[in-house]
Amino acid sequence: MCKKLTVPALLLATVVLSVASCQRKEDEETIAVFVPGILEGSPSYEAMNLGVGEAAGNDFQVRVIEGGFDQASWYNSVLSLASEGDFGLIVTSNPAMSEICAAIAELFPNQAFLVLDGSGLGGNRISNVVYRHREQAFVTGYFAGLVTMSEELEHSNPNLKVGMIVGQEYPQMMREILPGYEAGLQTVNPGIELEFRVIGNWYDAEQARELAEGLYNEGVDVILTIAGGANQGVISAAKNNEGYVLWFDSEGSSLAPGIVLASSVTRQEELTEMLVRNWIDGELAPGTSMRVGFSEGYMDFPTENKHFRKFVPESIQKEMRRLVSQFKNGEIDLSALDE
Repeated sequence: MCKKLTVPALLLATVVLSVASCQRKEDEETIAVFVPGILEGSPSYEAMNLGVGEAAGNDFQVRVIEGGFDQASWYNSVLSLASEGDFGLIVTSNPAMSEICAAIAELFPNQAFLVLDGSGLGGNRISNVVYRHREQAFVTGYFAGLVTMSEELEHSNPNLKVGMIVGQEYPQMMREILPGYEAGLQTVNPGIELEFRVIGNWYDAEQARELAEGLYNEGVDVILTIAGGANQGVISAAKNNEGYVLWFDSEGSSLAPGIVLASSVTRQEELTEMLVRNWIDGELAPGTSMRVGFSEGYMDFPTENKHFRKFVPESIQKEMRRLVSQFKNGEIDLSALDE
């Protein structure tokens, strides 16, 4: 038999229901940022986090979860976040995260996911952004070719050998970045040799330093490093061996002016902010997929950077401005090679 509620009891019930409703709304207005690694020292993840924060403002709570370097644990970590039901949106960045989030979205179809720098394999369950890394790597390789060919740069040598050090091998690295970098080098001079080294993780700066030392001793004069927190080891080796370094995904020349000669950057912060705002406004549909590069304004090779202008010979500056302009204007299209 149901007990009839008195007026005070009805008021109390109304208050309880209102509090519960507010709590549910608060949960829905919480955004999770899942970092597949660690935040500090990872420029693309730091940019993603900043972009989410800018979009969230004071209206949405943001919770950052670091997944660490054990890729095997990422699925369970994100699965746990989705099962909590506390997040309106889960934002992450890494090619491996597209398929992980897509699989979890099958189990939790009401959970919204946004994957930056994804693989494009997320299907119609998640929102996914793919950078055209092949063209980013091509532009970087072209610059590296000009550096090793230069007779004006003090520490360039006549060996025509350049280096590349990466944290780990992964599909986008082997299918897009490495071939793109090689293509840029070969466009400058087919005789340029590329020495490719893998650290095995994204944090061992000492191992990165040893690999870089070896490359410089073998006659390499410039190294592209894509190694997360281990990048600092490459800078250390370059300082000790009068070599040059190239940066990827973020601006790095301010870390070691005259040693880090140039950077190819992605506008991860701006892109993240725009897409999270779209989600807040109800305009980011599951299955939204974007492929972006120079022509969309989310990729660049800053030739007006003060360190670039100071330490790079004018002839190379001029050539790089020409090449970057061609990519931005759509005059050079490598998209067919990305398929």
